[in-house]
Amino acid sequence: MTDDIKQLPVTAIHLDAVGGVAGDMFSAALLDIRPDLWSRCEDAIAAMGLPKTVRVTRESHDDGALTGSRFLVDGVSPEGNGHNHAPDSHVQWRDIRGRLERAPLDAGVCEAALGIFGLLAGAEAAVHGKDADAVSFHEVGALDSIIDILSAAAIVTALAPCIWSVGALPRGRGQVRTAHGFLPVPAPATLELLKGFTLVDDGEEGERVTPTGAAILRYLGASQAVDSTPRRLIGAGVGFGMRKFASRSNILRATLYGPADRAMAGDHVEVLRCEIDDQTAEDLAAAIDHLRAADGVVDVCQWPVFGKKGRMGTALQVLAEPGKANDIAALLLDETTTLGVRRATQARNLVARETLSAGDLPVKIAQRPSGVTAKAEMDALAGTRGVSARQKKRYEAELKAIQEKDLNGQ
Repeated sequence: MTDDIKQLPVTAIHLDAVGGVAGDMFSAALLDIRPDLWSRCEDAIAAMGLPKTVRVTRESHDDGALTGSRFLVDGVSPEGNGHNHAPDSHVQWRDIRGRLERAPLDAGVCEAALGIFGLLAGAEAAVHGKDADAVSFHEVGALDSIIDILSAAAIVTALAPCIWSVGALPRGRGQVRTAHGFLPVPAPATLELLKGFTLVDDGEEGERVTPTGAAILRYLGASQAVDSTPRRLIGAGVGFGMRKFASRSNILRATLYGPADRAMAGDHVEVLRCEIDDQTAEDLAAAIDHLRAADGVVDVCQWPVFGKKGRMGTALQVLAEPGKANDIAALLLDETTTLGVRRATQARNLVARETLSAGDLPVKIAQRPSGVTAKAEMDALAGTRGVSARQKKRYEAELKAIQEKDLNGQ
């Protein structure tokens, strides 16, 4: 890694679970591309006051096809991706929680670690039909899993805020040995944590996503939806698991992205259209206000049209987030007198935009392909008397915002 990489803003991280997802693989993959975060992991681990026999290292690894990193914990039995091992501990969730809360951890790291462990406790509670505080961890309570979660928490908080995504997850085959005997893969708690994710059988045997790996994905809110936003590739890290597979390298790859420079973003919206000629203007105005306030509505516009029999009417168009379009179509049919709604999904291009403060005026900055433009918010100018005074104030605010943007090199 060059010094340039650690200075670049990370806005999105995608995980490719070629071999699977485990706590050690997650840390190894991110540390492979961002080794500067290793000291942060060491600090979090040291804060727990672990036995002196425990040794945590990060080392380079080459499996003959790919190179990357491993995250190794010596002195305890590793959870490891694909390791079927006997449990070596029996720890209450409330004891782990208390230990984390008492440790001199960075507040953000502690919160993230508690969040990941809390998801694990919730999954175990759901599987065994008990309260989360009554949950006892077995494999996940082992020191290596505590270390994996602390390291993941240190890395995640250092890279925040960013969007996380993951590809299809390998389901695995066979059974895994646990404190409850042999269980089918994925184990019950893992299965609970992976609800809603897309899994695939790639033909390889063994446990592919561990409980810790699943809890990390759930904590991150990792999406498997299509991401059509242009992003600039920063680099990728490879984290190795301990097992070897016949058809593929046992890796988790983390790909880091930053904002695309002066590029148009892209996404899709659903366009809902109808024409109305039998609803009063004042009632239609109220309906449009309700539509604008609805969750998932991007924009609403209207324009006059001539309908059948030469009657003047209103064409109404609503742009909706695709996942919310069904609810919005139902609302449109409830709020207006139309008897039908036409729908189409359309691609759109967007410019990156943000709002900066120039004195007491908010200014909207747009990063267009040819350069930056600025526009002061009219609502904030409305209290200024006189068109000349408003124009002067707008010009000064917009110029200041553009200069600030250029000064920051953005």
